[in-house]
Amino acid sequence: MKVLVLTGSPHTHGATALLTQEFIRGAEEAGHEVTRIDTATLQIHPCIACEQCHHTDKGCVFKEDDMQKVTPYLLHADAVIFITPVYYYAVTAQLKAVIDRFYANDELLHCDKKAALLLAYADTEDKTADGPATSFANMTEFLEWENLGVIAAKGCADRDDIEITDYPQKAYELGKSL
Repeated sequence: MKVLVLTGSPHTHGATALLTQEFIRGAEEAGHEVTRIDTATLQIHPCIACEQCHHTDKGCVFKEDDMQKVTPYLLHADAVIFITPVYYYAVTAQLKAVIDRFYANDELLHCDKKAALLLAYADTEDKTADGPATSFANMTEFLEWENLGVIAAKGCADRDDIEITDYPQKAYELGKSL
């Protein structure tokens, strides 16, 4: 299985970095081919809803940004895993920009894929994950992707916080179970 992991954090050694590492370890041990793309390192122009991608044969109007690096992996992936901290009750802007640009390939993305969402956030309230989890559930339903679930690592502002929890093990097990 080809697995695309899209991360949203600009922190290379933070809580979601550990979730990512453990998810990938599990997926690779299970024999899957994993590609990791850290969206915070990319220059992605936000979608402007110009509709060129849907009303012409020219595709997305933005041809020179880093979405060109993401799209081939996205289209060929059997599973797409989103891993991000929660910023103001949502996924990070960097990851959201990539998700919004899925629109240019909307027709091709309505296919048999699997998806999961892994979150980390400082707050200890379950409701902090509601926004990203609901958006993810609606997106996967719309795209007809199999929703493998959400791991919401509450109370995990940084790596020290998450290292003393079972969330990294849950991420590993999810990767292994694909």
